[in-house]
Amino acid sequence: MASQSQGIQQLLQAEKRAAEKVSKARKRKNRRLKQAKEEAQAEIEQYCLQREKEFKAKEAAALGSHGSCSTEVEKETQEKEFKAKEAAALGSHGSCSTEVEKETQEKMTILQTYFRQNRDEVLDNLLAFVCDIRPEIHENYRING
Repeated sequence: MASQSQGIQQLLQAEKRAAEKVSKARKRKNRRLKQAKEEAQAEIEQYCLQREKEFKAKEAAALGSHGSCSTEVEKETQEKEFKAKEAAALGSHGSCSTEVEKETQEKMTILQTYFRQNRDEVLDNLLAFVCDIRPEIHENYRING
């Protein structure tokens, strides 16, 4: 009888050790997944910043230098790069949603200022294109007619 209870005790202890090992493995897996997600997010942000920088450069080349717009865009891009590098160095220990909301608010204020600055000019150009119609005979019709 004593040997049977001793065998049962050994089985229970082995089962307990196995459960602890499984628990530790799950914790390690969760830590690795979290770290991989943080690294992937940092990599995505870097890629987005790179693409945005390329886009801004092409946009600036196409539009020419319009003074304050290009300098504001450069400042914004530098701030984003700094935030991305900081996030990559520190990891995402802060609240991501508050950072996203803050960046969204900043972008909204910048877009609203651009809108206010350019609204009248855009309306004037649009009205000029729509209302100032100059009827002309097409050159192909003049040649053949």
